[in-house]
Amino acid sequence: MAKASARHILVPSEDKCNDLKAEIEAGADFAQVAQKHSKCPSGKQGGALGEFSPGQMVREFDEVVFSGEVGKVLGPVKTQFGYHLIEVTDRTE
Repeated sequence: MAKASARHILVPSEDKCNDLKAEIEAGADFAQVAQKHSKCPSGKQGGALGEFSPGQMVREFDEVVFSGEVGKVLGPVKTQFGYHLIEVTDRTE
C-alpha cells in the first residue's frame, strides 16, 4: 500500500496561497511560513501531517500528494477547507 508524508499550509484565499508560494520559492522556509500563516493546527508543527495512506485525506489533497513531485511545493489546491500549499516530503508505492 502506498504511503506518503507531507506538510501543508492552509489559507482562506487563492491569492494568499500564491503569495506564500512565491515567498517559499524565493527562499523562505516552508515550516516558518506554515507556523506564521497556516490556519490548520498542523501549522504549529511547520505544517507536518505525518504519514498517511490514500483515502485518509480529502480527495483533492490525496490526488496531489500521491501524484505530485516529491520535494516540490505544489498548489494552490482548493478543498472545502480553503487553499493549500503542499510539499510531499516522502512517498512509497
